[in-house]
Amino acid sequence: MKRTTRFLLPLIAAVSLPVFAQNAAVVNGKPIPASHVNAIVSEVVQQGQADTPELRATIKENLIMREVLVQEAEKQKLAAQPAVKSQIEITRRNIMVRALMNDFINKNPVSDAEIQKEYNRMKALAGDTEYQVSHILVKSAEEAKAIVEQLKGGSKFDELAKEKSIDTPTADKGGDLGWSAPHVYVDPFAQALVKLKKGEYSQEPVQSSFGYHIIMVEDTRPLKVPTVEELKPGITQSIQEQRWDAYTRTLREKAKIK
Repeated sequence: MKRTTRFLLPLIAAVSLPVFAQNAAVVNGKPIPASHVNAIVSEVVQQGQADTPELRATIKENLIMREVLVQEAEKQKLAAQPAVKSQIEITRRNIMVRALMNDFINKNPVSDAEIQKEYNRMKALAGDTEYQVSHILVKSAEEAKAIVEQLKGGSKFDELAKEKSIDTPTADKGGDLGWSAPHVYVDPFAQALVKLKKGEYSQEPVQSSFGYHIIMVEDTRPLKVPTVEELKPGITQSIQEQRWDAYTRTLREKAKIK
């Protein structure tokens, strides 16, 4: 009997090793899979932290403590409480929606041709010139026209902006909006902007949804457009979001809702 036991112990150990290797720990007989640790490590690493033994030890300890607490909550039958049931169901639904979205994105990859097409569209929209712009924003066309007359009479644009513009953040800077391509502005503003040369201001008020603008072009320079590779992640995400929105709208339209 002793001899048999002596031969069986190494065999049991050999069989058990892969099982234990799959678990980070076992708490009161309940295993915590090593895959749980790896998944959290992966998320943390994506956020910029290094994968170190110390990090893994911390994550493992957190999972152990959580398992201890979950087991105690189950022992006290807290999962039967209506509020807890509701929270669990909400979390389950969030996980399912996220899984559906990830599955949809994986099954509908964005091609390089689509990225290039969108890049070309964005590049054409941006144009080839960047403008350093200031503006004065007021509520009425009459106020704007009066300001134009003051500018014609020799008043300084930045001083009038500080005094009269209702766009408070830029008014404090003399109306300065910084450097931008025209397409970042609303259409009426952008259309008036591209007609002005360096040092010129709009002779007529420009109406937008914000009010009435007097626009000044402080300076211009050639627009430096990032390469398609530099913009690829953002373009890819934008296309994915548009596809997902279209997909969800289709599902919504097909649903029978009372």
